[in-house]
Amino acid sequence: MESLLMIPRYAIPFLLVLSVLVFVHEMGHYLVARLCGVRVEAFSIGFGKKLFGFTDKHGTNWKICMIPLGGYVQMFGDADPTSSKVSVDEIQVMSPEQRKEAFFFKPVWQRALIVFAGPAINFLYALVVMSILFAVQGQIYAPAEVGGLVEDGPAAKAGFELGDKVLSINGVPLESFQELQRQVGINLGTEMVFQVQRKDQQLTLKTMPGVLEQEDNFGFKHRVGRIGVMSVGNTAIKKHTPGSAVIAAAEDMWSMTLATLRAMGQMITGVRSTDELGGVIRIGAYAKEFSDAGALSLLMFSALISINLGLINLFPIPLLDGGHLLFYFYEAIAGRPMPEKLRMAGLKLGYILVVTLMIYATFNDLLQLKVFDFIAAKLGS
Repeated sequence: MESLLMIPRYAIPFLLVLSVLVFVHEMGHYLVARLCGVRVEAFSIGFGKKLFGFTDKHGTNWKICMIPLGGYVQMFGDADPTSSKVSVDEIQVMSPEQRKEAFFFKPVWQRALIVFAGPAINFLYALVVMSILFAVQGQIYAPAEVGGLVEDGPAAKAGFELGDKVLSINGVPLESFQELQRQVGINLGTEMVFQVQRKDQQLTLKTMPGVLEQEDNFGFKHRVGRIGVMSVGNTAIKKHTPGSAVIAAAEDMWSMTLATLRAMGQMITGVRSTDELGGVIRIGAYAKEFSDAGALSLLMFSALISINLGLINLFPIPLLDGGHLLFYFYEAIAGRPMPEKLRMAGLKLGYILVVTLMIYATFNDLLQLKVFDFIAAKLGS
């Protein structure tokens, strides 16, 4: 019940983070479109009725709209804001000068670059934010050393001992206990190979993490891998130079991206439950939690969400940026655009898939917050 009453309070930090990331994403499209000589007719944060805005000297209508769940950049010659349709009547009467400014008439590599720029700038935003925070605040760090063992846990059974230093997991080097936790946490149902330094010798130990179901402060449940090792406890803040901060941020981003892809793969194969798929309510809850911890914490959260936004948009699903890139890849290989009927069928299928996933994720959030139990209890009383 308490989590249910908190839902309206999630809105402000969620919309703040979402609006910033939508602006960043669409700015990527806008900047590269302008560099390629494309006229941009509209830059919108949100959908639906326009609340306020202005038109600049280049003819771009910058606006904020009523429904703040996304945004778009509309190119000259497009029949709709998503650039999924071309205004046939308009392009047929375009002058040669107008065609130079139309997205449709640009070479396929430029159109692909404009589309790719949206997800790319999301990754760039995350890299910049995380680099600045690592350079200013530092990075939480604990050595990847075994300071404690759970009796009869997977690590103890595999032969781990106190003082062992974990050098790599599945051949991938690691430096911190935080990275060890992340790699083990995302691993469900698969044996892991650990390279361990024990005094003056190196050992190879193998174990399969146990699965622990955790419930966070909001009632959302997660399944995580655990091998039963504890840190030595001397957690510190690792200071970075500007250069090392960028490297550390890039490494963290790469690790997070692989972890996200692995978790999604586990959902597809059934290793991980799709109940863990969260929607806007769950993101809003975490945004509120990070916001309560301070502005810098909320900024870090925006970087994490930006990574996921960039990654998801690259999926080859029609309607998303990755789907458009798939169409352009076909055009580059075949030497002609994908047939209109096939392209429109793909866009409809993509729309159905995206909307279905959004509804399912929101249903998961409401189910775990016991909203339906609350409604049923009220109706029965």
